[in-house]
Amino acid sequence: MEQKQLKQTVGRLADILMFAILLIQIFYVFIGNTLHELLGIAFFVCLTVHIVLKRSWFRSLRGFAKKSAQNRFFDIVTVLLIVCIVLMMLSSMGVSRLLFPWFRLMGSAALHRYLAAAVLSLSVIHGGMHMLRRTQKKKRTALLIAAGAAASVALVLALVPYLNRHFKTVRISRSDAVSGDTVQWNGQKPLTVYFTRLGNTAFDDDADAVSGASLLLADGERMGNTKLLAEMIRNATGCDTAAITLTGTLYPSSYGDTVSVAGKELKAQARPAIQPIDTSAYDSVILVYPIWWGTIPMPVASFLEQSDLRGKKLYLVATQGSSGFVQSTQDIRKLLPETEIIEGVSIYCEDIPYVREQLGNWLKTAAQNP
Repeated sequence: MEQKQLKQTVGRLADILMFAILLIQIFYVFIGNTLHELLGIAFFVCLTVHIVLKRSWFRSLRGFAKKSAQNRFFDIVTVLLIVCIVLMMLSSMGVSRLLFPWFRLMGSAALHRYLAAAVLSLSVIHGGMHMLRRTQKKKRTALLIAAGAAASVALVLALVPYLNRHFKTVRISRSDAVSGDTVQWNGQKPLTVYFTRLGNTAFDDDADAVSGASLLLADGERMGNTKLLAEMIRNATGCDTAAITLTGTLYPSSYGDTVSVAGKELKAQARPAIQPIDTSAYDSVILVYPIWWGTIPMPVASFLEQSDLRGKKLYLVATQGSSGFVQSTQDIRKLLPETEIIEGVSIYCEDIPYVREQLGNWLKTAAQNP
């Protein structure tokens, strides 16, 4: 009896620690990368203890078809939770910069965040099903479980980006981030054109603390993420670079206010005034831009419409906080029907300081057919 009680106590402690670690990990911006990775190891240690103590459940799956609907649902949720945890473990190693820098499978911060949301949500359902079995208030408990699962998803997918934008300051060594293998571009080197908030925003004096969503500190100096990518491309190819620069009203210092202004510009299909960029001496252009409201910022549209890119190749490099190129490629093709548009790489904003190798690999492929 004492051994059974000890197992139950250890099991509950492991479960509580696992859930607490998941919640703490959400606040990565405050705890830092080192503690985040160490807590990840602690999570999987607790998970191992949990699985050892609950190993009899795996044998019970043989009678899945004979179980009640509620028990079958519990089993399905548990299997999905295990699968997501395994995938999250792999993605944790993939994005690791301290403990597993050699592991690059599933190395996407966005994928890691989505898997974390799935694990937290399924954990709430998994734990809630135990309560549902014991309570008489089934309907009320089921509603609470559903609400908790939805809140878990919102917590990870909404709160984490908010914290990153408003509380995270990324500090890097410029030379370490930019330097890498060179690429022999067959034919005329392209022009790399980029759009960044820096130089197009009326920043307040304390804007160094804005966030890593579009800004970082390179050797202590404020720098735009897309400019960093442009410098990586220049380091790899030796190409020229040019910034899209507003000549009229600048964007506001606040990230949230900039999002609001950008939304109004998109709705009005505005074309903000920019300094002209001469592309006539190049037969290809690499365009580096952030995704705003699912497409290109309107100053980028100004550049595309003002430049004669007919007969040229336009390579796209997008930065984003969600996924892919979204609507931007289609919108660019509508603006430039006589230009060959080639999707290059779409980079999650948190990955930008660490993508020199990825960017170099893509450039090697593009360089073979300029």
